[in-house]
Amino acid sequence: MNVAPAWRRPATALALLTAAALTASCSGGGPTAQEPDAPEATITATPQAPTVAITPTEGTSKVNPDKKVVVTSAGGALEDVVVEADGEQLEGKYNTDKTRWMSKTALKPSTSYTVTARAGVTTKTSTFSTAKAERALQVADVTPNAKGETLGVGAPIIVTFNQPVTNKATIERALQVEAEKPVDGAWRWINDTVVIYRTAKYWPAHQEVTFTADIDGIKGGKGLYGVKDYTANLKIGAKQISKVDTRKKMMYVYKDGKRVQTMRISAGMATTREYTTTSGVHLTMERGNPVRMISPGREKGDPGFYDVMINHAVRISNSGEYVHAKDNVWAQGVRNVSHGCINARPDQAKWFYDNVQRGDVVEIVGTDRELEWNNGWGYWQMSFSQWKKGSALDDDK
Repeated sequence: MNVAPAWRRPATALALLTAAALTASCSGGGPTAQEPDAPEATITATPQAPTVAITPTEGTSKVNPDKKVVVTSAGGALEDVVVEADGEQLEGKYNTDKTRWMSKTALKPSTSYTVTARAGVTTKTSTFSTAKAERALQVADVTPNAKGETLGVGAPIIVTFNQPVTNKATIERALQVEAEKPVDGAWRWINDTVVIYRTAKYWPAHQEVTFTADIDGIKGGKGLYGVKDYTANLKIGAKQISKVDTRKKMMYVYKDGKRVQTMRISAGMATTREYTTTSGVHLTMERGNPVRMISPGREKGDPGFYDVMINHAVRISNSGEYVHAKDNVWAQGVRNVSHGCINARPDQAKWFYDNVQRGDVVEIVGTDRELEWNNGWGYWQMSFSQWKKGSALDDDK
């Protein structure tokens, strides 16, 4: 059989061969499908821990107590800051986003502090110590406060410091008065070293009062810090009030509202201001038996000079006024003949001397000379609203 060469075969045969080849290819599963590209690996960055900085830094010594403790955080908010010394924590305040903390109160001198701060997974500590105070502030005296003493209902609390105080408001806030029967009261600064507490009304009788000066570590001025707290326990006794009428030449003593003594007296002769008894609310300040009394501003031989020893004398002002014994019963209840004091029969003056409490009230009326508020303990001569103006605290003025 004659077969035509391939180049001469009809197109139909070529098409069939091509289809057969394609069919064979299909029967073998066809070409391998291309796999999709594998996803790229995801890289997760590890978050950076917050950075915490503390000032003063670790190991710093002789830090000025005026300095603030500052804690800052970068990369995260502060979650906790504790500054501690001797079991007490220092108060502080965060900023709005809590990336900064600053102490609010002054550091104590000669004290070791530990700071612990935490922000996220970061915790940092710092230990530092403060310098010694340049000057030490202490309570030098509290009057009246004798051992075992019972006080009258008008008694002030007179506090004297050993150094002049310039930061009066700061120190005043550290002075606390707590009473079993509380009444309103306020401090008044007399000068840079003396501050006095007076109640708005007389103390309620028969109670305990505690005065505390929490001044340790408190700044009282430039380089001046309290170095020791002070506590005084005071006892208020009976409500003993004496009423003196210089016109009637009489004195009446009341104890807890009951009259317990009636005394004929002789007051100042009032020929001069010096010899005029002061009217107003006096407080008993001290007593002596005897007390030497010398005419002020006069020398021996001068008119009106005197130098005498007086028994059972109770001071009621700094201008030389006492309630005391005098054996001139002819004048008592009849005429005012003294140099300004209130004198009474010796036995009754002794009774008053024996029963008086410092801070008892002696109200005198009948003369044209007023007791000055700062003449002795004449503090009740000032209204309480006026008294409060001597406080260093604006809220109390």
